[in-house]
Amino acid sequence: MTTIFGAACLAEILVMFVLLVRLMAGPTVSDRIVALNTISTQAALAVLCYSVYADRSVYLDVALWLGSFSYLGTVVWSRYLERGLL
Repeated sequence: MTTIFGAACLAEILVMFVLLVRLMAGPTVSDRIVALNTISTQAALAVLCYSVYADRSVYLDVALWLGSFSYLGTVVWSRYLERGLL
């Protein structure tokens, strides 16, 4: 069972590398914000899978904080763009 979670963790990391290409090639700032939000969500999922793989509950807190700050960062950037400052 732990092999499945290890493979899922590696798959999440591979998806993050694909999203890095999207982050660099995004034609608009909004596309880049969405790509960055998705990368941070994938990172939180990778930490979550690693937590189960390593049988360490400490990493669950890290995944929770990473997901929370990811959401907060997206809201802040969206407000910033909404005001037309960029």
